[in-house]
Amino acid sequence: MGTREQNERKFSSWDILPTGGRRYWFDVLGKQGWKARYVKEVDADEVTVRFYQEIYDDTGKLVEIHYKYPVDQGHQKVTS
Repeated sequence: MGTREQNERKFSSWDILPTGGRRYWFDVLGKQGWKARYVKEVDADEVTVRFYQEIYDDTGKLVEIHYKYPVDQGHQKVTS
């Protein structure tokens, strides 16, 4: 099975990017109403370009991003 099929099985949603790659994601709901979204971006050959986590508060507002790949940058607060 190719990488595209594996990504489609693991991630519940995806968009096709203008570069020919894809952005895959799935959401995990927290106990306090917060949501974590795991996002994987790949190029046209399905090679991972970037992987990160977005944290949304209970109102759906993006509050943190944690870039994990290619370099782990830790949690970064999002300012309005």
